[in-house]
Amino acid sequence: MDRVTAHDTMRLAMDSSRWQAWVSRARADTDAAGNANMRQLVTLRWIAVAGQLVTVLTVRFLLGIDLPLVPMLMAMAASVALNLASMRLYGWQRGANAQLLLAMLLDVGLLTVQLYLSGGATNPFIALYLLQVVLGAVLLDRWSSWAIVGVTGGCFALLTIRYRPLALPTDYAGEYFALYTVGSLLNFLLVATLLVLFMTRITGNLRARDEHLADLRQQAAEEDHIVRMGLLASGAAHELGTPLASLAVILNDWKRMPALATDAGMLEEIGEMQAEVQRCKTIVTNILLAAGEARGEAPEVVPLHVFLDAIVEDWRALHAGVEFDYTSRLGDDPLIVSDPALKQVIANVLDNAAEASPAWVGFSGERSGDHLALIVRDHGPGFTRDKLASFGKPYQSSKRDPGHGLGLFLAVNAMRKLGGSVAVANRETGGAEVTLMLPLAAIALERDE
Repeated sequence: MDRVTAHDTMRLAMDSSRWQAWVSRARADTDAAGNANMRQLVTLRWIAVAGQLVTVLTVRFLLGIDLPLVPMLMAMAASVALNLASMRLYGWQRGANAQLLLAMLLDVGLLTVQLYLSGGATNPFIALYLLQVVLGAVLLDRWSSWAIVGVTGGCFALLTIRYRPLALPTDYAGEYFALYTVGSLLNFLLVATLLVLFMTRITGNLRARDEHLADLRQQAAEEDHIVRMGLLASGAAHELGTPLASLAVILNDWKRMPALATDAGMLEEIGEMQAEVQRCKTIVTNILLAAGEARGEAPEVVPLHVFLDAIVEDWRALHAGVEFDYTSRLGDDPLIVSDPALKQVIANVLDNAAEASPAWVGFSGERSGDHLALIVRDHGPGFTRDKLASFGKPYQSSKRDPGHGLGLFLAVNAMRKLGGSVAVANRETGGAEVTLMLPLAAIALERDE
């Protein structure tokens, strides 16, 4: 009972770490989307403040129209302060819609102040309210967009009855319509410029989002492929388990039969058959491990260097003819939960390297902050351009035999489930390099404080 409890505890610790890694990735995606919207709003506000400053100074000093400069400049200063505060909120995504709505309502309020001080609804720049409506329709939820429509409509109506009239100089007597037309033209150019800048950036964000969704769909398809492989492997294990066990029993019986026990040649052949049967069992086990099933093996808690050293020792024993360089720089060497599936991933990548480079394979384990980098190098022909482009997809291999090309595909998906990644490259000195990057939190043993 205690052994089962310990096993369950370690497995739960690993599952919790993996779940936290996935949650972190999802939270990062959400934060990136919210930050992009806030950056669009901040950028437009900087442009609007600059446009307001140029317009107010031009009207006051070039056209000679009296404007209350101090309160209007104070309103611009408030917009600058709002922008600086918005920049500090990058990454704060609790209630992102409410955050954007509040920022836009403050923008509407500051614009209303500027219009109140410069002619109210008679000011041709009153159409800037439409820019706020467009921004709200794109950035906010539906109810928030309608809230912006209601607030801007109310402010427009208020400015038709309450505002500070413009005092035009006597030189412009009878030319108010001409001035209004020029102001409308400038307002049109300003709004059109801001909308083009904004919509161009939003289109870029949408394109990036669509690419991200396409990547997620591809990942879902690949994981579905893994599930199907797991089901196939499970079925194969059940189908092959019985005949392999029968063969093992029969061979053991043959080995003890008096007629065969005295025949050295026959005993040798029986031993070879037993070795092949055991090899078949090992292959079935490896297939299950690669598909994500550990066949009931209990994970053990070991130091990180012991975990890697065991993999290296086992691999060297099976590839005695390959020169193998192993280095490790693991820092404080944390305790981890030994994951059989991760062992198989590393062994598969090493096997691929040995097939491409039978003379030499290099392997190193390095700490990089909170991540573990496992790097496999070889002196083989490297990856072609097509293989680099299709990296991580199933059945993409230079080998002619059917069924090959799954090694890196399985490695990519196994690492992805652990919150890690796989990168491949060709070395400048020749050969290939595969880097498995894994967050230590995904395999480290959580200790109670």
